[in-house]
Amino acid sequence: MQTLRDVIDHHAEARPDAPFLIAPEPGVTITYRALRATCRALGEFFDQRGVAPGEVVSFMLPNGVSAATLFLGTMYAGRVVSPLNLIAQDALLGHVLAHSDTRIVFAAPDGVDRLERLLAKVPSVVSVRSTDPDDAGFGEAEAAPAVPISMEKPALLMYTSGTTGVPKGALLTHANLLHAGDAVVTGHRLTATDRVLSSLPLYHVNGQCIATVSPLLAGGSIVMPHRFSVSQWWSLVERYRPTWLNMVPTIVSYLLNGPQLTAEQAASCRHIRFGRSASAPLPPAQHRAFEARFGVSIIEAMGLTECASVAFANPLDAAKRKYGSVGLPLGVEARIASVDGKVLDRGQRGEIQLRGANVMLGYYKAPELTAKTLSKDGWLATGDLGYCDDEGFYFVTGRLKELIIKGGENIAPREIDEALLQHPAVLEAAAVGIADPHYGQEIAACIVL
Repeated sequence: MQTLRDVIDHHAEARPDAPFLIAPEPGVTITYRALRATCRALGEFFDQRGVAPGEVVSFMLPNGVSAATLFLGTMYAGRVVSPLNLIAQDALLGHVLAHSDTRIVFAAPDGVDRLERLLAKVPSVVSVRSTDPDDAGFGEAEAAPAVPISMEKPALLMYTSGTTGVPKGALLTHANLLHAGDAVVTGHRLTATDRVLSSLPLYHVNGQCIATVSPLLAGGSIVMPHRFSVSQWWSLVERYRPTWLNMVPTIVSYLLNGPQLTAEQAASCRHIRFGRSASAPLPPAQHRAFEARFGVSIIEAMGLTECASVAFANPLDAAKRKYGSVGLPLGVEARIASVDGKVLDRGQRGEIQLRGANVMLGYYKAPELTAKTLSKDGWLATGDLGYCDDEGFYFVTGRLKELIIKGGENIAPREIDEALLQHPAVLEAAAVGIADPHYGQEIAACIVL
């Protein structure tokens, strides 16, 4: 299987009536047969409206049936999908709409006016389609698409702000996505019997590649609520019996500070093989506390938009994991390099660099930035600082552009964040540098209690 179309076609034939997507709020279950039929109908919709293969299609929707089918269906139809961040400010959203060359945007009814206002400043003609988040209304189609697609063709245009402020469009191919998804399937030993509970948004690469593409490759299923709710999380676990949880540290923190589990909810946790935490550092104290309280072991992992959210993960075997580490390379080669490009030995701190089949083609319409980020021999400069220990485990210590320089001393904000998060009353923490007339920078911290 070389493209996402191949994967969907395979499962629609092999397990047509098996569930793929479970949307709790409307109480809708999408089978693999229905997924393919909707993807084919979406392709016909694009054909009728003159959206050609290879052109960009966007959506600005909360999680649900429409977002999931648009995400997969656009790529199935040979178009390039570019999800839009629901919480992006107007300036950033306007930049993405103009830069992406999108042809059509699907949006929830309450977002249409805003998009039309922003698109009035875009020189190209872009149509906006009001879309029910729980029913896109495309119907189903049986005819296979006439236009073939290649594994090396772009499939996903994902904008990421990073530390530059201006969103960059990472262009990922079908091959990138399948390689990343396969690495997760292999590393976490996912099968068709596995089911993930994930509330991470489909405008985030984790929600796309880890929570959607990986279960798709395995032939498994996804429970996808509209959004995260600490009061509903364990009820969803009890009702749908997921075998793994897809989380970020903020979810871990809120669950630790949430209500006690009922006896039935606690019993349903026995079906969970593991929880996965990525997208930000998981403080070791919270990691241990979650495992002790809920009896669910957590795999800490790390990925980037530029490599389809897959780079490192701790082993599935709990005895082999390391608290505070993002784990071992997953589906990629990894190394530590100095600022001047010298490859460093284990134990030495420098920039984490990656190379693999899941690394992006480059940044859309940004050849100079691509050349600065991707070396000629395929190494991706992540901008993350860290080191590799003697057993091959990687540790992230900060970001190159986030270092606080106080009186000539380099201070990693992450170390301060982790110290603050050890206090049970602190839900979130972020240390930053602020201007100081004597030291150049002083340390300030923002916390959520």
